[in-house]
Amino acid sequence: MNELPRDPELREYGQDHEGRDAKATDRRRKRTARLIGFGAIGCLALLIGLGAKSQSDRKADAMAALEARRNAIPIVRTMTVQQEKGPRIIELPGNMTAFDSATLFARATGYISVRNVDIGSKVKKGDVLAVIAAPDLDQQLAQAKAQLAQFEAAVQQAQADADLSHVTDQRTSRLVAQGWSSAQQGDQDRLTLASRVAALAVARANVLAQQAAVNRLIQLTSFEQIVAPFDGVITSRLIDVGSLVTADAASGTPLFSIARTDVLRVQVYVPQTSYFGIQDGDSASITVPELPNRTFEGKVARNAQALAAGTRTLLTEVDVDNKDGALTAGLYSIIHLQIRRPNPVVIVPSQVVIFNADGLSAAVDVDGKVELRKLDLEADNGANVEVRGGLKPGDQVILNPPANVINGMRVQTPPQTTTSS
Repeated sequence: MNELPRDPELREYGQDHEGRDAKATDRRRKRTARLIGFGAIGCLALLIGLGAKSQSDRKADAMAALEARRNAIPIVRTMTVQQEKGPRIIELPGNMTAFDSATLFARATGYISVRNVDIGSKVKKGDVLAVIAAPDLDQQLAQAKAQLAQFEAAVQQAQADADLSHVTDQRTSRLVAQGWSSAQQGDQDRLTLASRVAALAVARANVLAQQAAVNRLIQLTSFEQIVAPFDGVITSRLIDVGSLVTADAASGTPLFSIARTDVLRVQVYVPQTSYFGIQDGDSASITVPELPNRTFEGKVARNAQALAAGTRTLLTEVDVDNKDGALTAGLYSIIHLQIRRPNPVVIVPSQVVIFNADGLSAAVDVDGKVELRKLDLEADNGANVEVRGGLKPGDQVILNPPANVINGMRVQTPPQTTTSS
């Protein structure tokens, strides 16, 4: 390091020179900082000005676009609505069941000696399906018939005794009147006649009782032959030759199940909204998903006459002719029912309906201006809606109305786009 001059004057001069240099440097630094600050402030002000101008330009563009949209007249498609008075077709799922079905039980105890049918066998009413061998029952019938013959002989004997007592009583009564016989003998013969007449009545009653027992056993032995109660098809077989069957009322042996399938019942649950539009005798059509090219005709045959409390539906049965055997019990099917309309409606596609906070409405083109109408719907199947209030025949409803549609908005409709319902 260089040492300062030792001369006091020179030392003072050097110190003053260094102080002036430090002050000059400090002033330069401050000036530079002020210049930088002014430059930053200027840049910031420039950026703020540019941003404000850009925002103002965007607002102006938006206002211009909004004003343009307000002043623009949208082009819309319309359709002319018409009134519908015919029946409404509804589709409901249905379940096919046999018109008649029964499970046949044994009424005689014994062994199966003959079996004539199997599952799938078509039978006629009265055909013998199986035979039960019941020797005990046959012996009871033979014994009952023998007792009946015995009681009938007893009636003949009692009749003879009564006739003899009657003749004796008449003879004795004349002798008593003539004094040739005692009164005691007359009373004895008279009471004997009454006793014999009572015995005859008892004998006849025994015959009647025994005849009833014989008839019962004859009826039971007739159950040894299992016969078809109606025309149908065997749907289940639960026994085979040699099977032991019992005739117990509580735990009798089931033998066969039979179903009548030449006519099928199709059970369907009609909702409350269609209750007043359906009647017995109305025509119906039935389709099965597995037979897409066939339609089966039927008629509404009967209904429960009361709605189910839980579902508010009406159990209805449609009878379907099945003589060709194309259908079978248990199939899932679709029932097409014609429901009468209580009042005419207007049918429009669902793309007409506007749904917002105000509910359901539709936009109607009235002389180039939009008129919003509140809608009262009767039915909605997804593709179309049935309107019972809010529209009238001849209205030009707008299809797919603009999202910003309001009352009084002007619209234009090219004539070639106007369609009809």
